Amino acid sequence: MADLGARARSAATVVARASSERKAAALIGAAHALWERRQAVLDANCLDLDAAEGRGLGAALRDRLRLDEARIAGIVDSLRLIAEQKDPVGEVIADWTRPNGLRIRRVRTALGVIGVIYESRPNVTADAGALALKSGNAVILRGGSESFESSAAIHDCMVAGLTGAGLPAEAIQLVATRDRAMVSAMLGAVGLIDVIVPRGGKGLVGLVQREARVPVFAHLEGICHVYADGDADLDKARRVVLNAKTRRPGVCGAAECLLIDWRFYTRHGAVLIEDLLAAGVEVRTEGELLKVPGTVAAVPGDFGHEFLDRIIAARLVDGVDAAIAHIRRHGSEHTEAILTENDATAARFFAGLDSAILMRNASTQFADGGEFGMGAEIGIATGRLHARGPVGAEQLTTFKYLVEGDGTIRP
Repeated sequence: MADLGARARSAATVVARASSERKAAALIGAAHALWERRQAVLDANCLDLDAAEGRGLGAALRDRLRLDEARIAGIVDSLRLIAEQKDPVGEVIADWTRPNGLRIRRVRTALGVIGVIYESRPNVTADAGALALKSGNAVILRGGSESFESSAAIHDCMVAGLTGAGLPAEAIQLVATRDRAMVSAMLGAVGLIDVIVPRGGKGLVGLVQREARVPVFAHLEGICHVYADGDADLDKARRVVLNAKTRRPGVCGAAECLLIDWRFYTRHGAVLIEDLLAAGVEVRTEGELLKVPGTVAAVPGDFGHEFLDRIIAARLVDGVDAAIAHIRRHGSEHTEAILTENDATAARFFAGLDSAILMRNASTQFADGGEFGMGAEIGIATGRLHARGPVGAEQLTTFKYLVEGDGTIRP
């Protein structure tokens, strides 16, 4: 860890001053290398998938791990999009002049060295490496044992991009061991790593938050809610609810709880529940909704649980205030959606909740940096300091003040 950290710290001083053109060239080069070497990446991914199946990894987690040509094309597109984005380093956030003549500018600057600890999603290797480089940082990546081979193959492509652009290979380093002791070493790497970003399940993120001695950007869980208001459009509601749960049940933006207003239920019945059941989703519920054939009785722990599977909790609520109260009690401040045509109700929902992402008439599966136009994300932060929501290149910067005078002295 000391060796990795020292190399990263040295590389960080180079990439912090690198031109936008050089960083973009490195990302374009990485994209080209990844596409040219895609068969090698797929072969490596097959090794990971075979090992995952042998360990009995669940279907949703295997889906996170799986790569195919279309997903590799998506990673390539993300690298190119990040390359084309505006460089956040050096951006003047604010500029003002004091009565004494001092000119003060607040300017974006790199954080330094970022440590990313992630589990089964090999695309994080490219996403985190690209966003760190774009924001002028060096990064140390510690992928999970599930994605070990895939991450190594993708990392080779990122290094090819760096060296091809004349930037140090150490700007994006991958921990080349499955030894979990390296996780503890990263969490205690004060002076070597400036911030840790965990990307994974509750167990990993909880461990990082408990044991880290360096700052952490993290969310513990993605307990996302969809509330179907009494003034929701039926067709929109059916589309959004089904997509929010079933598109990719294993991602942190998947809906885990459906709240249905009594007025909606009176007008439209249990159509949202029936749609989910028809799509193969297990619906855990209570009271009136248990009359719907195929539903399962919920236990208290189902409300406020991140299933990451084709399972959802559902409950009837009496109005938007009751929905807000439920979310405040059971949510994780990640992403919540309201389905309504009533502007005042939507405004009340937005004002009443402080989750990192709030949506109206849109699927919670849009809780993604790529969908926000960031090219990719390094994670969804639900903390209240520095970064919230999708963490893109801009969120991986801090700022400094540049102060200019003309022989100015303080009386």
